[in-house]
Parts: sequence; structure tokens; C-alpha cells
Amino acid sequence: MTERTTEAILPYLTGAVPGIGGMIRTAPEDFRVEERPLYLPCGEGEHLYLRITKRGLSTPQLVARLASTWGVKVRCVGVAGLKDANAVTTQMVSLQGVTSEALAKLRPDERILSVEVLGRHRNRLRTGHHAGNVFTLVIRGVEPGAIESVPSVLATLSRRGVPNYFGPQRQGREGLNYKIGAELLQDGARRNRMPKATRLWYLHAYQSFLFNRILARRIDRIDQVLTGDWAMKQENGACFLVEDAAAEQPRADAFQISPTGPLFGSRASWASGEPGAIEQSAAADLGATPESLTQAAKDCGFRGERRTLRVKLEGLDWSLQGNALTLSFALPPGAYATSVLRELMKTDDQRRDT
Repeated sequence: MTERTTEAILPYLTGAVPGIGGMIRTAPEDFRVEERPLYLPCGEGEHLYLRITKRGLSTPQLVARLASTWGVKVRCVGVAGLKDANAVTTQMVSLQGVTSEALAKLRPDERILSVEVLGRHRNRLRTGHHAGNVFTLVIRGVEPGAIESVPSVLATLSRRGVPNYFGPQRQGREGLNYKIGAELLQDGARRNRMPKATRLWYLHAYQSFLFNRILARRIDRIDQVLTGDWAMKQENGACFLVEDAAAEQPRADAFQISPTGPLFGSRASWASGEPGAIEQSAAADLGATPESLTQAAKDCGFRGERRTLRVKLEGLDWSLQGNALTLSFALPPGAYATSVLRELMKTDDQRRDT
């Protein structure tokens, strides 16, 4: 069994429900994403905020086009999140050193569909400065049994949460980016020869691979907190150590808190007790320990964090017309729409996500 196969069969939360199959992204209009702003510009400052709707254009391509249009450096263009090319997406962008009058240079076309001026702000828009995404997706060619499977799957995801797996695109075409990340953890000379962005990409691939394996071991209990867990509060993202699981479980049932897994780093905590044993076992399968990973992260200079094992599915709506399923929902920052799609389709071929 190859590592790609091992990664491809990450367990489903709704494994007992038949998949509906089907195809996504038959056209960009079948995958619509609207970024929810975390804040709006205050009205003054050197950064001009825009809301741009684009089609068939990735965020890096958009940034390069904007920088070229106004003759500014790429670093003068700020975005909160990356959006895929094979989709119709709406996101905020900040521009430094561009006047409102100069916006006339950017004309809507078949790729940039609309540009809305939001106002000025003192700070550049940075990664993570959004409140999540709203998705409107179409799955075409679904199986006849979809009429029974869809409500069952979506009811479970709404009640228990969506497994917060990282999408497969982090691992590259062959699914092996994590292996390069593992090598870089031990090879300082090789790390130093790489551009920082490239180095971090591979290290994050290893982080996400390990997190997925930990989540896979707890898939049947993603809505349960265990003594020794680091639980995250839904309201503010703060983590705390679970000392009495029975006392905290009602808060998990109400989706006020959720169990987490490690994105290891120099300052990221590891769980203790039963969840700690699960995390250690997953690391051991990769030839590592919490201590070795923490030390490697210190050497590489990244802090790490905890990530929830599940995310809340909000604003859910769906309709089935013939063999086409249309669904809309909202997810928080860092969550992948493919985590919802794979539970419904059970084909594991969604290679890209937003």
C-alpha cells in the first residue's frame, strides 16, 4: 500500500452512509466562494480595500495582475486567503500606494468580473484576516440514492461537526510533500538553501499529514472531549486543558468547545492521557516523538498551534434536482469545502479546494 493510498482512505465520519458519487467543478460557476470579512476598512489610511469577484483566476494570479496594473510591488497587495482558479470567487484585497482615481486602469473582463471599492484602512490585509467562506457548490451526476444519503450525511455533519482534515493539495500531485518536510526537519543545510516560503510549505505539509493521521484515529469521537485534551472555545479560539471530560462534554455537545490536534511547533502543546497517547502513536508511525518534533521546530523557527478536529457547518441549504445537488454552507477560516464534499461523494478525488 502506497502512502498516497493510505492518505486517500482517511476514514469518513459518515462511512455507514453510501456515497452519492458525482462530479464537481464541471464549470467554474459550479464552485462559488465568497469570503466573509473579519472587519471593514475604517475610512482612512494608505491601504485601499477592494472586493473583487473573479472567474478562472487564482489568488496569486490576481495579485500578480494587480501589481502589474498599477506598477507596484507584489508585497503592496494584501489578501486574507487563497482562492482557487477553477471557481468563481469573491475576496477582499488591499492595495498600498494606489489612488481611487487610478482604479480606472482595472477594467472588468472575463476573469475579473467586478470590483467594489470598500474604502481605506491603516493596515494591510493579511493572511487569516477573514471570518471564513460561504460556499455554493453543484455536484452533477449523483447516484439515484442521493435522495436518502444527502439528508443523512448533512444531518450528521450539522450535529457532530465536519472532520477538519487538511485537503490533499498540500501534499502535491504525488501526495508526498510531507516526506520532503520530514527530511527538512533533520537537514539544516538543505533548509537554508531553500527560499523561506518553499521551506515552510514543505514543513506545513508534514504538519498537516501528521494532523490528518491523528484526526483519523479519533474520527468516531470528534465531538467528544477526553481528559488530557486541549479543547478550543468556539467563541474566541482560546485553548484550555480538559481536566474533567464529563464536566466539559455538555459544552462540546452544544458546540461551544471542540477537541483539537497538534500542528506541532516550538510552542505548541501536546495532549496528555488518552488523547496524548493517540498523538504519540501517530508521531511514532512516522518515526518521531513529540519531543523530537518540538526540538526540530525550534531549530526550524516555527511555533505551531492546536487545530480543532471538527468545524461547525453553518448556513446549510441544499436542493436536489434530477441528478444535480446544489448546496450552500459556511465554514470558518482554514476549513476545506472538500471535507464536506468527500463525506457526501465518497470518491476522494477532489484534488483542489478553496
